[in-house]
Amino acid sequence: MADQVWVSPNPDGGWRVHNAGSQRDSAHTDTKAQAVDRAREIAQNKWAELKIQNRDGKIGSSDSHWRDPFPPRG
Repeated sequence: MADQVWVSPNPDGGWRVHNAGSQRDSAHTDTKAQAVDRAREIAQNKWAELKIQNRDGKIGSSDSHWRDPFPPRG
């Protein structure tokens, strides 16, 4: 399984960017958009999967940033 980078609501307000299973956050932001931008940079650098939660904690979207052995052909 690939590494995962998460965007989650922070209980104290704002949004947090963190790796799956890590107790430490990579970033804290005021807006979800800022958190998604930062998390996408991290996921692309690590070739990781990006998981974005909604305010209710459910996964709103996800995106993969790893090398696909069978990329789509156009």
